[in-house]
Amino acid sequence: MSIAGAVAAANAKAKGSRMAGRQNKWLAPISVFVVVALLWEIGVRLLQVPVFLLPPPSAIVTTFLNNSGELFLYGFNTFHEAITGFAIGCGLGILVAVIAARSKTLSELLVPMAVASNSVPIVAMAPLAIVWFGIDEGSKIAIVAVMCFFPTLVSMVRGLTSASPAQLELLRSYASSEWQLFRKLQVPSALPYLFNAFKICATLSMIGAIVAEFFGGSVKYLGVYIKTEANILHTTNAWAAIVVACLIGIVFYLVIVGVERLVMPWHSSQRTD
Repeated sequence: MSIAGAVAAANAKAKGSRMAGRQNKWLAPISVFVVVALLWEIGVRLLQVPVFLLPPPSAIVTTFLNNSGELFLYGFNTFHEAITGFAIGCGLGILVAVIAARSKTLSELLVPMAVASNSVPIVAMAPLAIVWFGIDEGSKIAIVAVMCFFPTLVSMVRGLTSASPAQLELLRSYASSEWQLFRKLQVPSALPYLFNAFKICATLSMIGAIVAEFFGGSVKYLGVYIKTEANILHTTNAWAAIVVACLIGIVFYLVIVGVERLVMPWHSSQRTD
């Protein structure tokens, strides 16, 4: 076999291994999901659990399909709150982190405060947010922004300060300015940390928006709809709304993963599959 043929065969084998790795990566969670759904369906029917306590997955799917238009409308209304709060919270977190990373003292002051503040439960903040920002979208966006601000701040500060002293000294030996150090070393070093924060905040934003909606608002939002339907024991409708929330959250997460691959294809985490 020629050298060119050997190289082509090796490339084909590597490509096949990557494809198999991607398939195995998705196969395991899908298999677990199917098994859990089957056990749920069988268990509910065998034990004759009342529908208002725990509906079977088949009933939830039927309700979801019959009301998908209405449910996705409510879901997009909630997602609007989530994405707006996500943008505000993450944007402010990045801005404050850039400032804090310039000073070790400021960083040591802000990061512990951020960790302590982030431990406050959403249910404790929601009533206060309604008093400050009203019962409409403003209070929900504020809660999501607070929830996204602190993970982004902590991760971004850690990322900006993760560059080694040797790397900093090397660039300074080439007479690099502070702006060049920031742009060519600190920002690339911080990107993996930042995208990890984005992925965490993608799920937190939907959770925060829905939980905040439990405290009031229009019925055309997922949180209010879930609470209303559960209160009148229409739990199948509530579960169908939860499915919509899960789907929107998963899509939001996958979009961030896709952007991460585009922005930093050079990172080792993007070359493992």
